[in-house]
Amino acid sequence: QVQLVESGGGLVQAGSSLRLSCAASGRTFSYYSMGWFRQAPGKEREFVASVSPSGGGTLYTDSVKGRFTISRDNARNTVYLQMNSLKPEDTAVYYCAARTAAEMARAGAAYVYWGQGTQVTVSS
Repeated sequence: QVQLVESGGGLVQAGSSLRLSCAASGRTFSYYSMGWFRQAPGKEREFVASVSPSGGGTLYTDSVKGRFTISRDNARNTVYLQMNSLKPEDTAVYYCAARTAAEMARAGAAYVYWGQGTQVTVSS
């Protein structure tokens, strides 16, 4: 069983930065790929980024490439999402998710464990 707890969300102005954190329980954290997803009001959940178990591999959705960076610290069982140059369209609840496999994935159905989410609101 893996438990995920996100933190770091908030209300910021466009152009600002935020860093989301996801603390994971479980001794096998370093074996699994991790991901961040988001869901805006009235919209479907969408993939944001994924990171490989070692942290050496990453995937991003096109809309955040060059602005967001996913990373992980396996010694701290934590995954991060550094978000720079935030835009109003980044406003959403952001969720951390864990696979039970090493391969990175974009599909939400590939992830087994989910956090409760953290709200990010970007004002114009």
